[in-house]
Amino acid sequence: MTDTAPAIELKGISKAFGPVQANKDISIRVMPGTIHGIIGENGAGKSTLMSILYGFYKADAGEVWIQGKKTEIPDSQAAIAAGIGMVFQHFKLVQNFTVLENVILGAEDGPMLRPSLARARGVLKSLAEEYELNVDPDQLIENLSVGHQQRVEILKALYRQADILILDEPTGVLTPAEADHLFRILDNLRSEGKTIVLITHKLREIMEITDTVSVMRRGEMTATVKTVETSPEQLAELMVGRKVLLRVDKAPAKPGAPILQVDTLRHTDRHGVERLKGVSLEVKAGEILGIAGVAGNGQSELLEVLGGYADASGTVRVNGTEIDLTGRHSDGQSRRARGIAHVPEDRQTEGLIMPYTAWENIVFGYHRDPRYQSGLLMNNALIRDEAQDKMTRYDVRPPNPNLAARNFSGGNQQKIVLAREIERDPDILLIGQPTRGVDIGAIEFIHQEIVRLRDQGKAILLVSVELDEILSLSDRIAVMFDGRIMGERLPSETDQTELGLLMAGVTERPDKPLIEAVDAQLDAKEAREAEQHD
Repeated sequence: MTDTAPAIELKGISKAFGPVQANKDISIRVMPGTIHGIIGENGAGKSTLMSILYGFYKADAGEVWIQGKKTEIPDSQAAIAAGIGMVFQHFKLVQNFTVLENVILGAEDGPMLRPSLARARGVLKSLAEEYELNVDPDQLIENLSVGHQQRVEILKALYRQADILILDEPTGVLTPAEADHLFRILDNLRSEGKTIVLITHKLREIMEITDTVSVMRRGEMTATVKTVETSPEQLAELMVGRKVLLRVDKAPAKPGAPILQVDTLRHTDRHGVERLKGVSLEVKAGEILGIAGVAGNGQSELLEVLGGYADASGTVRVNGTEIDLTGRHSDGQSRRARGIAHVPEDRQTEGLIMPYTAWENIVFGYHRDPRYQSGLLMNNALIRDEAQDKMTRYDVRPPNPNLAARNFSGGNQQKIVLAREIERDPDILLIGQPTRGVDIGAIEFIHQEIVRLRDQGKAILLVSVELDEILSLSDRIAVMFDGRIMGERLPSETDQTELGLLMAGVTERPDKPLIEAVDAQLDAKEAREAEQHD
């Protein structure tokens, strides 16, 4: 038995926000030089616990011990002083500063910046070489890929001499090759004695990279196990409290006639950057076409154009009839009249009006339906009754149509949007990031609903950054990079490596090391976008 003190020990941590008990008497030990995963459903308390450790929140009760010493962490500066660094899911970088300026921001040696920058340049070069964190110190953040920005966040923490790193959903917007590179970086950090806490909902990542995993449910720690002694199925059951089907159970597709036909679609954003560069695709009745790609490569704009949120040039046909891509007949209302339903990527800003009630949100976009009219007024009683029925069938919790949308968890907000769009019996369902930030139990339900709609003969266009989801749900897969379709594959005839290469713009297996090939393509894309912005 070792006498080594834990790098982190939390004892009896409790934290409440009003009547909501986010953390309940949580105790956890994280040993030095290990990667410790923390998983749990939305609202399980993972982020709250890590925010207490990083000084964003103060616990109502309990103690924090770092390297065997009881430590008070009233703020993030105290956490940094205790050797703790945190890489957030949404990076905390100044976009128009260079890499070097971001690294020293808040950690300058004195009022004169020149000596700080000179010292930082040398330290940065050493850290980059030691941990495979290569990035141009003079490059502006806004011109870097997401993967390179993440490296900057890790460098920031290491520059501040962090021995403990907390990473929150670090692979959410990375290509598979970038995620593999990140895992090599984490492995290097572990071998150098660093301690890493990894918050992720991806069970595959937990199994691949962690030494130990802790499971949280409803604010409590339900289990801590060695990763080699568990399985994804066991972890899912611990998270949800019941057995969960981790694969999508569906029969082979029976495609019919083309429902959606897109030809040479082009779209330029308000900054003058061309985001869609001649996209052509087809979705048939009774099939799911999955669009894979790293965020920012045109998938969002594709959904916006097809959903009536943005103008474009090219040709789009629905059931053989061309639809308007500009003008007053190209809006969302016109799209819905043509049988197109749309579950947008950002449910909170595009799918819901957060202060409004669930029953109001469930009718938005379809409120002109004659069934909902009662003379000059709307038949609110009918709308409430239908909302109650949909919320019950879609297992929205709590099933209260009078609650404001902002009072539901992310997963339940997603179910409200899905209930509204799927229950309208559309010919085409456009669905973006269907399970982003959604509990593993809700993921199972959402996947079943998408497959059910497909089996009714509907056409589904699915956009997701989750390759597991794309591979298991799709009947065909198209990959986007830099506003173009790089290729199309059948799920049974491809794998994550090939899709990951296409997602980085690499159409053939490279002779050079994989990460170098991916970096080269991403660097070229960054250079093109920087030139367009200039």
